[in-house]
Amino acid sequence: MENDQRGLGGSRVVSIDALRGFDMFWIIGGGELFTSLAEVWKHPVAQTIQCQLSHVEWEGFHFEDLIFPLFLFIVGAVLPFSVSRRRERGQSLPGIYLHIVKRTVMLILLGLVVNGLLRFDWPQMRWPGVLQRIGLCYFFAAILVIHTKWRTQAVVAAAILLLYWAIMMLIPVPGYGRGVLTAEGCLSSYIDQQLIPGTLYYVYGDNEGLISTLPAVCTALLGVLAGHWLGSNRSGARKAAGLTVAGLVCLITGYVWGLFFPIIKIIWTSSYVLYAGGWSLLLLALFYWLIDVKGYKKWAIFFVVIGMNPITIYFLQSFVSFDGIAEFFLVGISERAGLFKPLVLAFGALTVKWLFLWFLYRRRIFFRI
Repeated sequence: MENDQRGLGGSRVVSIDALRGFDMFWIIGGGELFTSLAEVWKHPVAQTIQCQLSHVEWEGFHFEDLIFPLFLFIVGAVLPFSVSRRRERGQSLPGIYLHIVKRTVMLILLGLVVNGLLRFDWPQMRWPGVLQRIGLCYFFAAILVIHTKWRTQAVVAAAILLLYWAIMMLIPVPGYGRGVLTAEGCLSSYIDQQLIPGTLYYVYGDNEGLISTLPAVCTALLGVLAGHWLGSNRSGARKAAGLTVAGLVCLITGYVWGLFFPIIKIIWTSSYVLYAGGWSLLLLALFYWLIDVKGYKKWAIFFVVIGMNPITIYFLQSFVSFDGIAEFFLVGISERAGLFKPLVLAFGALTVKWLFLWFLYRRRIFFRI
């Protein structure tokens, strides 16, 4: 994705790279590593961590349910910086449009390849996916950033969240009626069944379904608003404080809204957008305060290395056997590790991926879509 985020004076907002890397860490093996730890260390703390590293079945929220919206949030946070930089370089509006369309198409195409496009078994293929949703959210958020100010973007986000709530609760589903928020009977599932060909992720509908993409755009727009704030001429401490306050407001609002419109990741409910957005804002505030305000950057290099090539490693791990590479080098150790074998192999696979990303980072090779 776009990595050109610079604040006033041209200095890079390193915390965004680090937070992106922190998010990707759990996707490329961090989750598996800590899950393996729980299998070895039978302790309530480890069991709690293991629980948080699994998705809720339907309603509710675990840490695992934050990973995807956090990435979308970061995609949005970078947009004000990247669009501004392109304008400063004198790029024409048609040129910016072309860049956005090319990036969107490439993300969707890569997502389809990950889902099995090249097997040519299209009637059985799953058409929606993570990269497809990222591409669509990026496209709509980018267009809004080009043509509107932050107030309009905030109004659009609020309007979409309210509209999504209204249609999910008021439009009746054949055989179930209105206001049903189960996997079988919700409007989102019904629309996915009618309009999406091929395989649906959760049988009744898809995690990255059609109308649930609308509130997902709002997740990116929350990031856009955070990006505007970071790009302002306020002091670093005030920016961190503002992000913290906004995060708490979103968290509380999302929780309260969830009492009426439950927090459900699979259909990306409006309460889920705000609740996940609240945690995203708080994490950004923490990373920004530590890294860009206080200057504690050395600890973050581990995450920055991952965060500079996020789509690269996400796509490659779909068909490159990093686990096999780790097992090749650690077969002797793992066979003698006994109970710790899963932990050794999980650590090894994560290490192989990080070293590959470090190799790219050291040579300043950044694959941008």
